[in-house]
Amino acid sequence: MAVRYELIKTCKQTGARLGKLHTPHGTIDTPVFMPVGTLATVKTMAPEELKEMDAQIILANTYHLFLRPGHELVKEAGGLHSFMNWDRAILTDSGGFQVFSLSNLRQIDEEGVAFRSHLSGEKLFLSPEKAIEIQNALGADIIMAFDECAPYPAEHDYVKPSMERTTRWAERCLKAHERSHDQALFGIVQGGMYKDLRQQSAKDLVSLNFPGYAIGGLSVGEPHHLMYEVLEDTVPFLPSTKPRYLMGVGSPDALVEGAMRGIDMFDCVLPTRIARNGTCMTSHGRLVIRNAKYARDFTPLDHNCDCYTCRNYSRAYIRHLIKSEEILGVRLTTYHNLHFLINLMKQVRQAIMEDRLRDFRDEFFASYGIHDGRGF
Repeated sequence: MAVRYELIKTCKQTGARLGKLHTPHGTIDTPVFMPVGTLATVKTMAPEELKEMDAQIILANTYHLFLRPGHELVKEAGGLHSFMNWDRAILTDSGGFQVFSLSNLRQIDEEGVAFRSHLSGEKLFLSPEKAIEIQNALGADIIMAFDECAPYPAEHDYVKPSMERTTRWAERCLKAHERSHDQALFGIVQGGMYKDLRQQSAKDLVSLNFPGYAIGGLSVGEPHHLMYEVLEDTVPFLPSTKPRYLMGVGSPDALVEGAMRGIDMFDCVLPTRIARNGTCMTSHGRLVIRNAKYARDFTPLDHNCDCYTCRNYSRAYIRHLIKSEEILGVRLTTYHNLHFLINLMKQVRQAIMEDRLRDFRDEFFASYGIHDGRGF
């Protein structure tokens, strides 16, 4: 198998998993947060900086790379690893979420999705086979089956046929996959917020024997407590011998809570997106560096952080850069936020090793200022 999961330890307090994910481009300690590099770059960050903060795996996006520069060009360059000078693991999503988020520009049928490019308006078509063809060309270590991400809220009568179509598409993805020797294709569990549909989706996909399973269709506007309920209803139906990936989730509270419920992999644009607006994650909660009270604050963003930004620059200087729209300001806040989440997952892994993840959760939430399950 191209990717193999190794279970190291289960936390006695919570059932959370400590593991290793072995890939063609290195072994990943899990639970892990994966920075998002939509267009084959994590915004403003060089690959060397991502390595410095110990990013073990990053994401790239099939939909966006299909539109530009095109998967054939990336293939000609030797694949994503060569194209972007990244020699650690890469995961590509199938493009399904991006296609379905363009709700006024697409049309779904059994064959796939017809849509218009958000860049040029050109008519395009993405099928399970095409999504796999693109991802085979991109050459990531982990690729995703093409799925439909149902909106929230959505009626049971809409979600059920959508989920069943996602399963049929998953079978077609397996048949189309031509690089199983060096790429692991994960199935994606769907089913909206409905327990019966989630469990049916999980059972159907597990019967297809994917090397890993993602849980999609969450973090789409539902309250966190509902997301956690869906995880509790779904995870027990996924095999303990294979990795579990919660897609699109990256708030600090959700990372900890997801790990407690047996999730191994997370990704989200949140840390980079809010960094561009001058919002920083710190051990004492959210810090909006644009605020006037930081104009003469010559202390680090976070006294408990040892990242490059906090070792070298003050809140006052970073505020000046952000207010002046200087690129360095966004680079510094982005570096800090990514480091914060990567380091948070290191702490989660240590807490699992020491059988104290629930205690860590309570201490972290108290320090971060999370009282109602919402960190951001």
